[in-house]
Amino acid sequence: MQDADIDPAIVAVLQVLCQAGRDGGGPWSLARIAKRSGLPMSVLRRVLTQLQAAGLAEMSIDETGRGHASLTAAGAELAAQVFPEP
Repeated sequence: MQDADIDPAIVAVLQVLCQAGRDGGGPWSLARIAKRSGLPMSVLRRVLTQLQAAGLAEMSIDETGRGHASLTAAGAELAAQVFPEP
């Protein structure tokens, strides 16, 4: 698969969630992920839904619309391969 075949929004979200996992602070808010990735909330939620369906991320949204997301173990393993620590 060529890099051009991967949606840049997915790469951005994976990279931010990878950083969140390395910081060890638990799931990050969707607002924080959106800000760090530079994506609008609608795009972020679409990408997280795709990652969740693939088993790479977990996302929860409460009744007020606030949400949090983090990588699953499989997502963290993939992200560590794609974004090795410097």
